[in-house]
Amino acid sequence: MSTVLTVNAGSNSLKAHLVDPGPEEVLDSVDVEGPADSDEARHALDDLLRGADDLVAVGHRLVHGGPDLRAATPVDDAALTAARRAGELAPLHVPSALRLLEVLRERLPDVPHVLCPDTAFHADLPEVAATYPLPAEWRERHALRRYGFHGLSYRWALDRAAAVLDRPADRLSVVMTHLGGGCSVCAVREGRSVDTSMGFTPLEGVPMSKRSGTVDPGMLLWLLRNGLDLDTLEHGLNHESGLLGLSGGRSGDTRDLVAAAGEDPAAVLALRVFAHRVRRELAAAATSLDRLDALVFTGEIGWDQPEVRADVVAGLSLLGVPGDLVAAPDGDGLVSPPGAAVPVLVVRPREELQLCRDTLSAL
Repeated sequence: MSTVLTVNAGSNSLKAHLVDPGPEEVLDSVDVEGPADSDEARHALDDLLRGADDLVAVGHRLVHGGPDLRAATPVDDAALTAARRAGELAPLHVPSALRLLEVLRERLPDVPHVLCPDTAFHADLPEVAATYPLPAEWRERHALRRYGFHGLSYRWALDRAAAVLDRPADRLSVVMTHLGGGCSVCAVREGRSVDTSMGFTPLEGVPMSKRSGTVDPGMLLWLLRNGLDLDTLEHGLNHESGLLGLSGGRSGDTRDLVAAAGEDPAAVLALRVFAHRVRRELAAAATSLDRLDALVFTGEIGWDQPEVRADVVAGLSLLGVPGDLVAAPDGDGLVSPPGAAVPVLVVRPREELQLCRDTLSAL
């Protein structure tokens, strides 16, 4: 039995899976909280690899591909150089992923390795969506553009939505939202990403578990001029904001906030702001489409948090999205009532299976 190892290094976690690509079935996996290149993570990978049978490839999720890595790419010196250049654009993710890549290349020197950028799904964003209103000299010198993220998740969710709706993916016009530790929104027209909420870095867009999402840049300049240093600002935006900051430090996990909502006004505010901002981004993304065939929720929150889904759709009636959802199916499927003008779907996030697909396609 041939297998593919997929490696997903998060900002403070590691998920790795052994996948049988035939039936697209996960045979074994590890999930480690903490740095992806830690000793604990390496030991977990060693344990996982002891059970690997006929390993044919290793696929590595790369959060940011930068301007040069625009598709899944076999690892060579040129690919590594391009990935290192992208590292400063996603410092929470890329450097640790590349350190882990080097470890696994030493451990598995005869197996091909492939970098699978999350930004690849958005590589062909229309110019009007990708271009920031900044001086041309800045944009050209520093490759400033909207890159977009969560591409592996969106590619999988799009194909699954097409299967549920029994329509070809390249004929669909949908808005999708990946809600998890990181959160974003994406508009897809005829199978291609045409707009997305995350931008040059994974910090733009809707509020996230601990990341702020979009805030007024003038406010950030004001803070820097009034006593806040750059390191404190960067740490606060990435680790102390979002749901955690909105809830007064209580939690960045929507499950905790839903449970506390009956007694904690800050938890209620956090959930309301979150739903409002997701709704706002979904409505904005829909303006890039000429019709709306469906709304798709994915990501850990989107898949498994019905209270959040209900709060988000409650304000989207102008788009034809039903305000009342039904219970989620056991698998991917509809959560909108029969006959809804715009069907609402949930899709379980399966980035490991999309990593397997992209890895084998690149080879």
